[in-house]
Amino acid sequence: MILEMKNIVKTYGNVVANNKVNINLNKGEILAVVGENGAGKSTIMKILYGLERPDSGEIFFRNEHLKPSDVNRIGYLPEERGLYKKMKVGEQAVYLARLKGISKHEAIIRLKMWFEKFEIEAWWDKKVEELSKGMAQKVQFITTVLHEPELLIFDEPFSGFDPINVELLKREILELRKKGTTIIFSTHNMGSVEEICSHIALINKSRKIIEGPINQIREKYASSTYQLSCRYNPEFSPEQTIGSEFEIVSQRVEGDRQDIILQQNTYCPANTLLSRVLPQTDIISYQKIIPSMNDIFIKLVKEQA
Repeated sequence: MILEMKNIVKTYGNVVANNKVNINLNKGEILAVVGENGAGKSTIMKILYGLERPDSGEIFFRNEHLKPSDVNRIGYLPEERGLYKKMKVGEQAVYLARLKGISKHEAIIRLKMWFEKFEIEAWWDKKVEELSKGMAQKVQFITTVLHEPELLIFDEPFSGFDPINVELLKREILELRKKGTTIIFSTHNMGSVEEICSHIALINKSRKIIEGPINQIREKYASSTYQLSCRYNPEFSPEQTIGSEFEIVSQRVEGDRQDIILQQNTYCPANTLLSRVLPQTDIISYQKIIPSMNDIFIKLVKEQA
């Protein structure tokens, strides 16, 4: 296990930011910490990088207590981006690389490669103040990953990016994972979570309410609801065909396709249902409806309201 947070508590006066939060992360996994604004996500990121100290609890990195020197093996992209506006982009990128122990010569080689990859070579001699927010975020992303850290911490990495650059960032995050980098990031963008993450931790009102592999969580919260899709046949009557085990939730006809949402109230093997339907129409698909992580998050938050 590369990262373990145990019973982390952090308060600011009377405000509880994190309340006995536990998070585990294995090498090569991508974990999203998801929650509403003010749930305590950014505090977790800051504690991991050592910018904040927990009131209580323990943090282990590579099975040892997290030490200040471990920061050289960790990359951190804060939600509040910070670049020196009066410096030139290339000059500042080299400076930040040197802080991570990379020689000037090696830093320039790596930076030129990343600038070419992101198609931002023309920015090298521009001043940071000439860049848009999205441009500056690209530069800071590069400086965060340049020293090839074992663990990357991203706080709201997609904030401020247009859809094209969000996709660019997703691709790079997945490439980093392929190379063995472990990644944890905070977000409230559920779409991005399901596309690139292997694991998720849902935070609500300073507490972790669920954590685990995304596929397992979605299966766990799936109800007995199914979608039957078939060729539209005006003579096919679902009400008279599907059987008493099912209740029809909704139906929709679009072109030559008919989609029927079924709630299964008592057990019925899939083959039994399909054998009833096949004599009357061609079946396109029959599948269980698995809820999205967004649906699950909303459900759990409402239950705790």
